[in-house]
Amino acid sequence: MLPAMSSTSQQGPVLITGGAGYIGSHAVRLFGQQGVPVVVLDNLSTGHRELLPGGDVPFEEVDLGDRPALADVFERHRPSAIVHFAAKTFVGESVTDPSKYYRENVSYTWNLLEAMRAAACRDIVFSSSCATYGKPVRVPIDESHPQDPISPYGRTKLHMEHMMEDYSRAYGMRFAALRYFNAAGASQTGDLGEVHDPETHLIPLVLQVAQGLRQEILVFGDDYDTPDGTCIRDYIHVEDLASAHLKALELLRGGRERFFCNLGTGTGFSVLEVIEAARAVTGVDIAMRVVERREGDPPRLISGGTRAETELGWRAQRADLSEIITDAWKFLGRHPNGFA
Repeated sequence: MLPAMSSTSQQGPVLITGGAGYIGSHAVRLFGQQGVPVVVLDNLSTGHRELLPGGDVPFEEVDLGDRPALADVFERHRPSAIVHFAAKTFVGESVTDPSKYYRENVSYTWNLLEAMRAAACRDIVFSSSCATYGKPVRVPIDESHPQDPISPYGRTKLHMEHMMEDYSRAYGMRFAALRYFNAAGASQTGDLGEVHDPETHLIPLVLQVAQGLRQEILVFGDDYDTPDGTCIRDYIHVEDLASAHLKALELLRGGRERFFCNLGTGTGFSVLEVIEAARAVTGVDIAMRVVERREGDPPRLISGGTRAETELGWRAQRADLSEIITDAWKFLGRHPNGFA
């Protein structure tokens, strides 16, 4: 079990790993707005300094693979809880380079859990993924759906969940694993948003065509068993995701030991619906071309289950597709070339 926590550790800041990334930066802002002190940790391998809040929010440019540096962060800041976003996230890359994913997702998370255990830091909110479910056997997908991931990325996320569950049972840690569907959108202020290299997410790719940065958007198959033949996905606004992490931390601090839930809207939109919505938002006739299906793309991925609402007290507030795309378009208007 963890040693008893001192009053100082209970009052310490929340350490947000990957806080200079897309979702992490939105969480950092929300926590600050709600008066929760935070420390941002990021190695900036995929994060961006431009997404950091500045001001008096401490930033530690530290890699989770550097155990002495990580121990030093815990010693100096005495965090009371962790919100863990730091991970590699590209499914295709995980297939071609699984070593990177098992090292940086699984072994680096073990480093983090060991640092928490040494510092008697009890609570961790984990950014998991619907990729842990694999190919759906039923839709919508609730939390009782079998977890049988089909990519190294999904398998590493599931391993991370298992580690936290084992540490919880053995050492008294408390954790929440939030399995979310397709993160999308940007801050309403237009200064925080999605910048990936390479970009693989549909909405920013479609908007890059509207910007003139891409010639066309490729539609991978139009013969699926869906109303318009294209794949359907559940898009969740990034600001809604941030709020779920704050509520999950409150749940743990209220005494919940282990918690798993899906984060989604429960509504899906097809690829063609996304393109049409982007045309309406941008006023641009976005060019598209249908090509062969991608291997492993299921026709529908839609979140189900009621745990987020009944146990976490959360539901998506910004589920309108046009609103999600409008926010993403505003961000791209301010940063047409990312942070180049």
